[in-house]
Amino acid sequence: MQVAVIANGEWDLEWGREELRNRPIDILIAADGGGDLALKVGRIPDVLIGDLDSISEESFKICQNNNTKIKKFPKEKDETDLELALEFAETYLQAYGRQEDEILLYAAGGKRLDHLLGNIALLLGYGQKQRIIKMIDKNYQAWVMMPGTKIISGQRGQELSLLPLSEKALVNSQGLYYELKDLTLFQNSPRGISNVFTQDCVTITVREGIVLVVLRAKEQ
Repeated sequence: MQVAVIANGEWDLEWGREELRNRPIDILIAADGGGDLALKVGRIPDVLIGDLDSISEESFKICQNNNTKIKKFPKEKDETDLELALEFAETYLQAYGRQEDEILLYAAGGKRLDHLLGNIALLLGYGQKQRIIKMIDKNYQAWVMMPGTKIISGQRGQELSLLPLSEKALVNSQGLYYELKDLTLFQNSPRGISNVFTQDCVTITVREGIVLVVLRAKEQ
């Protein structure tokens, strides 16, 4: 099952239009101003959620007139609009999906470093609950990897970074230029940045700790 959430960050609209056209999405959830972004790429969100102080009046009316489920919250609240959208996505997957289904997160980057770090914290929190949120942008994909093994598809020469979110992480790899063989990566060191695929698939095993995986987009 494909569940997608659109936040209210920066998004390349041309890329976003193509991405959503080519990806079969079962439910599209917009976090407040993410509704504007969804409509700009030709998609009407299935769900619009948040305090709704960012979405334009025109976009709000379009959602109203097209049977979008609207969930409005008070402006003064503990959760961010994106948190509310992800909670809705998680509840939906618990009801209709599988534990291995991922939440696809768009427009969650941009110029606000505090927002970006906060969004990575959300990736971490859901990863600790065994739900993978994959943050996807024109230039990269990022997700949290808990202990276990994952095969990552890419292409020769593509860059992959592994950044510990725990104090340290014990990692193995197969298919990278700088192979990691029971290597301990530390949170206060960038040693895992900018490794390179030597083949089309890479196998990463996290034996201990928690790792943020950042996969740069394939070269066109």
